[in-house]
Amino acid sequence: MLNKFVQFLKVPELRRRFLMVILLLVATRIIVMLPIPAVDITEYKAGLAEEGAVNRALFGNIFGYLNLISGGALDKLSIGMLGVSPYITATIILQLLTMIFPKLKEYYYENGAIGRAKFQRLGRYLTVPLALVQGFAFLKYLSAQGGGIIAPMELPALALNLLFIVAGSLIMIWIGEMISEQKLGDGVSLIIVAGIVSGLPRSVIGQVLMMIGRYQSTGSFLGIGIDKILILLALALVVVAGVVLVNEGERKIPVAYAKRVRGNRVFGGSTTYLPLRVNQAGVIPIIFAISILMLPQYLGLGLRSLDAGWAIKVADFIEATLANPLWNGLLYFVMVFAFTYFYTFIVFEPNEIAKNLQRNGGFIQGIRPGASTAEYLNSIIAKLTLFGALFLGIIAVLPSIVQGITKVANMTIGGTGLLIVVSVALETAKQIDSELKIREYEIA
Repeated sequence: MLNKFVQFLKVPELRRRFLMVILLLVATRIIVMLPIPAVDITEYKAGLAEEGAVNRALFGNIFGYLNLISGGALDKLSIGMLGVSPYITATIILQLLTMIFPKLKEYYYENGAIGRAKFQRLGRYLTVPLALVQGFAFLKYLSAQGGGIIAPMELPALALNLLFIVAGSLIMIWIGEMISEQKLGDGVSLIIVAGIVSGLPRSVIGQVLMMIGRYQSTGSFLGIGIDKILILLALALVVVAGVVLVNEGERKIPVAYAKRVRGNRVFGGSTTYLPLRVNQAGVIPIIFAISILMLPQYLGLGLRSLDAGWAIKVADFIEATLANPLWNGLLYFVMVFAFTYFYTFIVFEPNEIAKNLQRNGGFIQGIRPGASTAEYLNSIIAKLTLFGALFLGIIAVLPSIVQGITKVANMTIGGTGLLIVVSVALETAKQIDSELKIREYEIA
């Protein structure tokens, strides 16, 4: 892989595109460093440092997720605090609507690139109100929490901050589209990975220093012995290997092509295969599940900021439900499992594949072309998706399982961040490899 990357950098055009991607990702990190106006950042950081300031499950879950994918933007209360999260939520809503309105799905697939471009445009439009709602709920909760992590805002200050927050999200989306145009990976995914990776050095150093301090005082790391630490490290390696295997795993369906005679030339008669991946959906189901689980949490934040009796009771009910580790983990697992099937059958169209095979004279041996081929592919992908959905569900709740076994809240193995980073890295490596192969063919 290192040799391919060196070859990649030797090509002037690819090197230019790679540097452009790096510069754009650096630009997203600069946005993360810019705080919103009309807020005392020193007061905000002091409020976060207080014991119990973010211990509420209702606030802590949102804070942890947004802070993860934004690379610490919430720690700085920056204009990029929401990152690309509103756009992801907007995309999810639009894809859910394709299941409700068949004509919308038909337009998306039959119009090809035009339909996808329109969906992206609708997603950008829907991002604006979603960013407004999320930003409003978050800022109102921060100013109402306990005596206020931040000072209460007057309407002009609140409107100004919301304007900057929405603008920050839209700029992030625009940068993501510019990255995607370089054809070296999906822009939104790379922005998320950049946010996750940027927080690793600080997190690792902090964890190591805390472990050393506890070991010197108690003789154990984080309250557990060195033997369990080694077991957890081995488990981490197993999880990484599992992520790679499942993301790369596929079932090859043999496809034969009938011979066709045109004039004096014979076409077809060859045999190839149709690769069906175990995990067709990638990391999208986990992002889907987190985004949907955040909706009632945002609702709870908004209700609590109203300071009304009935609103507080509803917010307390939402908080109590989400604070229960068993119910939270079970709901998370079920949603990841369900969204894996949902998204797989959105991106994988057995009827279209069967039509294309039949149109080009291809067939699966032992299966009649047309509807029978579509039913066969549908049954195969349903079985494969079962393993992929179980794997994604287990990876999603694995940190909670490890915490429950070790009783250590700071020890997380695997999880969303790891899955996103590894999956996006694999997809980017494939695109780099495909760019090199294209140029090898051009030279030949």
